Amino acid sequence: MKLFHLLRALFVIPFALFLTLMISLMTLFVTLVLGRGAASVQGLAAWWAASICRAGGVEVAVAGKEQLNPERPYIFAANHQSQFDIFVLQGFLGLNFRWLAKKELFTVPIWGAAMRRAGYIPIDRSHGRKAIKSLDEAAQKIAAGTSVIIFPEGTRSIDGKLHDFKAGAMMLAIKSGVPIVPVAILGTYEILPKGKLLMKPGKVQIRVGRAIASKNYTARDKHELAKVSQEAVAALLST
Repeated sequence: MKLFHLLRALFVIPFALFLTLMISLMTLFVTLVLGRGAASVQGLAAWWAASICRAGGVEVAVAGKEQLNPERPYIFAANHQSQFDIFVLQGFLGLNFRWLAKKELFTVPIWGAAMRRAGYIPIDRSHGRKAIKSLDEAAQKIAAGTSVIIFPEGTRSIDGKLHDFKAGAMMLAIKSGVPIVPVAILGTYEILPKGKLLMKPGKVQIRVGRAIASKNYTARDKHELAKVSQEAVAALLST
């Protein structure tokens, strides 16, 4: 059994790379050649991520999303245990959303162009006016109706535990006026912890909490909003 898991883990890496290239090319074809919009390729992204999870023997269960209004935008604030969080959320959350990604990723050949055509939002992580401008532009897109997922811890947890949410991540909610939805991910740390290359099969739970209104918060309250959001995720993790 251990040999089987090892062989499957070794298979997942080239499989994921091949699938990423294939879906990127399909996204470019659908949006550029067929002239369809970003919404038309979200199913491709979900199939891509779900296929990688299934190839790796990862089972995902989702609870709580029925309490959300699919017609309105949200900012989903999730804990970040593993690189595999991206696959389980993209493949199984089952809601229409886009990713925020650092602007450098959009320069990657084929993949970067596909991300842009799929409506993903570039963020400048440097300091100064460019960073503020990119944050303002992202907030405008969110306010206009685009849901996004953020990892307010800023990076993957090195021990699988929930760490402090960064207040800067809350500015997207404050600037856009869009509610924050706490999301707890359980199980991905055991599948692929930070620093590891080969994954393990396992079961993952995604728990979606009640939306937190952000309209009554100002920039001065960003630390308070970060605390409230973190506590909501912590409560979901301990349920």
